[in-house]
Amino acid sequence: MGDNLKLKTGGQHVVDALLAQGTDTVFGVPGESYLDVLDALHGQQHRIRFITCRHEGAAAFMAEAHGKLTGRPGVCMVTRAPGAANASIGVHTAFQDSTPMILLIGQVGRDMVEREAFQEVDYRRMFAPFAKWVAQIDDVSRVAEFVMRAYAVAMSGRPGPVVLALPEDMLTDSAPAVPSQKVVVARTGQPTASDLAPLQQALAKAVKPLLLIGGSTWSDAGLQDIRDFATRQQIPLACAFRRQDLCDNRHASYVGEVGIGINPELAQAVRDCDLLLAVGTRLGEMVTSGYTLLDVPLPRQTLVHVLPSADELGRVYQPAIALQSSLDGFAHACAGLAPVAAPDQAGRSAWQRQLRANYQRYIEPPYRDVRLDPARVITCLRERLEPDAVVTNGAGNYSAWAHRYHQFSSSHSQLAPTSGAMGYGVPAAIAAKLHAPHRQVICLAGDGCFLMTSQELATVRQNRLAIVFIVFNNGMYGTIRMHQENHYPGHTLGTDLFNPDFVAYAASFGIAGERVDHTEAFESALTRALACSGSYLIELAIEPEVLSPRATLSGLRQAALRANA
Repeated sequence: MGDNLKLKTGGQHVVDALLAQGTDTVFGVPGESYLDVLDALHGQQHRIRFITCRHEGAAAFMAEAHGKLTGRPGVCMVTRAPGAANASIGVHTAFQDSTPMILLIGQVGRDMVEREAFQEVDYRRMFAPFAKWVAQIDDVSRVAEFVMRAYAVAMSGRPGPVVLALPEDMLTDSAPAVPSQKVVVARTGQPTASDLAPLQQALAKAVKPLLLIGGSTWSDAGLQDIRDFATRQQIPLACAFRRQDLCDNRHASYVGEVGIGINPELAQAVRDCDLLLAVGTRLGEMVTSGYTLLDVPLPRQTLVHVLPSADELGRVYQPAIALQSSLDGFAHACAGLAPVAAPDQAGRSAWQRQLRANYQRYIEPPYRDVRLDPARVITCLRERLEPDAVVTNGAGNYSAWAHRYHQFSSSHSQLAPTSGAMGYGVPAAIAAKLHAPHRQVICLAGDGCFLMTSQELATVRQNRLAIVFIVFNNGMYGTIRMHQENHYPGHTLGTDLFNPDFVAYAASFGIAGERVDHTEAFESALTRALACSGSYLIELAIEPEVLSPRATLSGLRQAALRANA
């Protein structure tokens, strides 16, 4: 009997289909609804590893981070409704971050559907608003078909998450083995010379151009091409929110991040530029400072918008020039363009020099008379970490110091959710270390952010990973407190936190650590952390008064009270 006639269970079909896609890691929390998949994974442990997580939200974050790092879908497996609901935060992050991801959910048996069986949910309705495709595999013979389509959908156009429900009884059905092959997505082609002619004409008129890059489908070659293009054309290059690793921040063309906490001088430059070339970024709320840097729907600036998905072009802003192209294809085509003479070449050169000088000045921390200055912590990391070190973070005011003062040098060195999801940093660090064990991995987390997924320290220990965790402990949800003080000064509720002893907490997982309460002690603590053979946690005792790189708690409150007087 040929291999194609050999009967295999639905669970075996799922694992075979994953292996055909080159999948080597699956993140998940085990559940009784997909026991046959787990059994099939047991037989393939030498080819694919199952990372046992403690919470489905963390598992989904890991899969999303894996997708960012590899460009192919990270895979997460969870059980029915409770597991799926917990995992939804990772799916939403993959949606807003344009990350390829696949969520596999164990489902109730087909004979129980529409009866509200134990933990039954209609996943098509549940995930429809923030997944590219949601489906249920009811026929075991079609598993390979559905999985191949899931990979194709997740990676095509604007990448994103796909959800597949796996009925429990389908997984124990049998069918002959089905041929499967690795999905290679055809990228949108690169623009032709005639496509680029309007861009060249716009460049020829521009004295104050600005290149803004973002997105998730770049290769290293594409990033080199776009940097070369910016250099030859004398165009300042900025990165979209939490995409700072798309350009070496030490490159002479780089002028900063366009996102939360944007350098006010860079924000003004976006307003003042006469040509904005946006490549790969959606120009959403975070990138446009609440849709204020550009007028909706017709920007004052000449807007050239380049995206791989036609659906996003003209969605919010109507560009003067819209180009549907793969990001690498566009960069490669632009790299071959001859420099375009500006009407005021000296003015363009001065514009680029000024924006670069603004950036360099912005990343040098001013003196603050505080016991522990987070800015000095980040500059120490900037000086001490290896060029390819991966830095992860979730959401919170603490991340503003990293975005402002750290300099990213290589691609795939920043893992941070553009969705603003708290709890992301710890799982992302785990995914990064599993994927690239040779690279330094540093997780930055606020006290609130850390405790949302800190149970995954058990996963760290189980897999013997060496990660440096830096916890910014100010005893509060700092971002929300900032907004409370700004809008309702003195009326704080729900933002104060009672925290554990983080060093003792880490020790309970077998992870070494120490508490740092003044700036001068951090560098030696970092030295010990980087030299440690295992993971290490550094707790930073941050004064609540040190609210953000720009504001103090009392200063913000006083300003708000004066404004409301």
